[in-house]
Amino acid sequence: MSSVDAADRDDRLYFRQLLAGRDFATSDRVARQMVNFVYLIGDRATGEALVVDPAYDIRGLLDVAAADGMRVTGALATHYHPDHVGGDMMGYRISGVRELLTLNPVPIHVQRDESPWVQRVTGASESDLVLHDSGDVVTVGDLRVELIHTPGHTPGSQCFFVDGRYLVSGDTLFLEGCGRTDLPGGDPAQLYESLTKKLARIPDDAILFPGHLYSAEPSATMGETRRMNFVFKPRTEAEWLAMFGR
Repeated sequence: MSSVDAADRDDRLYFRQLLAGRDFATSDRVARQMVNFVYLIGDRATGEALVVDPAYDIRGLLDVAAADGMRVTGALATHYHPDHVGGDMMGYRISGVRELLTLNPVPIHVQRDESPWVQRVTGASESDLVLHDSGDVVTVGDLRVELIHTPGHTPGSQCFFVDGRYLVSGDTLFLEGCGRTDLPGGDPAQLYESLTKKLARIPDDAILFPGHLYSAEPSATMGETRRMNFVFKPRTEAEWLAMFGR
């Protein structure tokens, strides 16, 4: 299986970057076209793992974790779009949170503002979700994952700062470009603030892992992304809105 294991094998941090349509859900043509990344984040010492944005082939994702000696004990959702959490999209049914809750019931961690959207799209109940505010920390074993609220692509989009070294960004930020703001709940001014203020404290040597493979490489340092990604070129909100506003 071709995927990225960003952690050193001697490291306690278990981290897998899996490309939908290639590393799992290989027969799903929607997965192949959407090129979503799903992440497994865990503690090798305890065997516990979180799955980020479970979609397309839930049993396959659970099998990947199990083959690595890990068990999925929770899920993190970056935002409500069906290609990240499951649901109906463009006439297709994508498996996701609902199927995870059936096969392997675990807490689904979402940003508070995203909760009604996730419930509407996935059919999950309020009791299935754990609501969070920016700055909350979810632990898996002894490892910490900080949740950072980054609205703009959706009202409750969130990024995950893993063990102080990896940023899993969903559709907030790609290596090239950023998430759209013309979909329901999008707001270009909020996205500008998220990119330039909310994520400003993420160090340059942290590695960015996005929600889609929209670039030649699957990951890059934040420093390189800030230098090369055109979304960081505008110096004011007015310049940003002139380029990216609706």
